[in-house]
Amino acid sequence: MLKTFFLGGIHPAENKLSAQKKVETLDLPKQVIIPLGQHIGAPAQAVVKKGDKVKAGTLIAQASGFVSANIHSSVSGTVAKVDVIADSAGNLKPAVVIDVEGDEWEEAIDRSADLKKEITLDSKAIVDKVKECGIVGLGGATFPTHIKLMPPPNTKAEVIIINAVECEPYLTSDHQLMLEKADEILVGVKILMKSVNVNKAIIGIENNKPDAIKLMTEKAKDYPEITIQPLKVKYPQGGEKQLIDACISRQVASGALPISTGAVVQNVGTAFAVYEAVQKNKPLFERVVTVTGKAVAKPSNFLARVGTPMSVLIEAAGGIPEDTGKIISGGPMMGKAMPTVNTVVVKGCSGILLMKDFESRRKEMTDCIRCSKCVNVCPMGLTPSYLMRVCELSMWDKAETDRVMDCIECGSCSFTCPANRTLLDYIRLGKGKVGGIIRARAASTATK
Repeated sequence: MLKTFFLGGIHPAENKLSAQKKVETLDLPKQVIIPLGQHIGAPAQAVVKKGDKVKAGTLIAQASGFVSANIHSSVSGTVAKVDVIADSAGNLKPAVVIDVEGDEWEEAIDRSADLKKEITLDSKAIVDKVKECGIVGLGGATFPTHIKLMPPPNTKAEVIIINAVECEPYLTSDHQLMLEKADEILVGVKILMKSVNVNKAIIGIENNKPDAIKLMTEKAKDYPEITIQPLKVKYPQGGEKQLIDACISRQVASGALPISTGAVVQNVGTAFAVYEAVQKNKPLFERVVTVTGKAVAKPSNFLARVGTPMSVLIEAAGGIPEDTGKIISGGPMMGKAMPTVNTVVVKGCSGILLMKDFESRRKEMTDCIRCSKCVNVCPMGLTPSYLMRVCELSMWDKAETDRVMDCIECGSCSFTCPANRTLLDYIRLGKGKVGGIIRARAASTATK
């Protein structure tokens, strides 16, 4: 019997239109715009200025705090300016603009296609290299990877779990990466194991990717410490807590970190990026991005440099269909609608979804009918209808007591609601308010 997580979950239409589409390398644009806040935490601080010459892999911004990540140039050329630009949500963020002049890489990067299996660095050196190369979680959360590889005191890693689930509808970048880079991914997993000193790893793959399961299982025969775990198809199995439950049947307590279960979870794309960083000395400056949609002429998986305008990827997939109503960065469940295509690919951009107009329209909201569907599907065991109500009424103390901060924003509640209630919108609002209250309370306590 296939494993899966225990609590809640839904089964949206998969719509994996770009499955089996080989990764295509995009031509370089004339200019890239590289944001300095491509990760959770503090934005990196620019270390270049207008007129500086850079190569692909040159450090252009340095991590500015404990939770931060280095940023590297994805092209060779001249820095046109250090400015602020609008991100995919329309917020102004600092960025480095580079005029492209060829494709010269830093000499230290090994550009050969040879598989390098021998891991020569020790645990600390691996973590340092991952930090140096600016690796972050590529599943969407973009948490700096080196921090996850340094478990807090009084915790101990027992297993590496690789998230190869890709449960979000439409997206196929991780799936295709496994088909094309299985050997490198497995070495990357071994590197992650060595970094946290564990001798066991599990790669969780949903059962709608039988070709990836077959290939990875065959390749993993050379790695007895690595188990390929087929999983039942259920959203949001790619959530960190849900994947831990599915793979090792342990639950993360409310307010606790995943490491409390002994698991360190990394995305399969992150494992590949770690391989390239440690074995090839290559910083994270390009990634696979799915461009898809039911009306898209050529749903595709592209290898794109960070800073490439999203409009370039969309044009390569056939352009914007006439009946497009919404363009989303990411997938339909957890992605964010973009106000414009004049934004760029960042480290956490796994896909671009062009939705038809009729699909993208919100239906009229009606009164809650107390059906409890939102409660039944919530993978965190919350009561979304109640949380929406208390957030609507600004009852932040009750929202905190009833665990609004445990919401993983998967959207299962809104998806299943027959009354079309904007459950997740209000819960997100509540998380922002309650999170601010918690931080202010902690800061007040610290100063006493």
